[in-house]
Amino acid sequence: MDPVADVLDPGSAEHAGDVLLFQRCHWCATAMFSRLLCPVCAGSDLRTEASAGSGVVRHSTVIHRNTPAARNVSLIEMAEGFTVRGRVMGSPATIHSGDRVQLSTAQDPVRRQPVFQLVDGPYGGWH
Repeated sequence: MDPVADVLDPGSAEHAGDVLLFQRCHWCATAMFSRLLCPVCAGSDLRTEASAGSGVVRHSTVIHRNTPAARNVSLIEMAEGFTVRGRVMGSPATIHSGDRVQLSTAQDPVRRQPVFQLVDGPYGGWH
């Protein structure tokens, strides 16, 4: 088996389109994003998989620097079990922990982070 065959390659024919790629450890099945070694067992036998794109916002911060308008940076816990940093579309003040999101694009052209959109609109439980 070629150890280089399963390297994250967004241009590969198998994963053509706009999908979020992640790794899963062959030995302990831990899912992770953009790692060289498994954080649980330190294994290096990682296979690349495509995410379904659905997740939940675990933390969101509004950023005002290096941008003409405020933007958010969020930690998204994906359904497959890994966490990724990205941006959720919409007003930064309306993004809250617990919001369900869906992948919109796998890589923002400027920040090179995944971009998500709210599934059910802003969470209204605190209002």
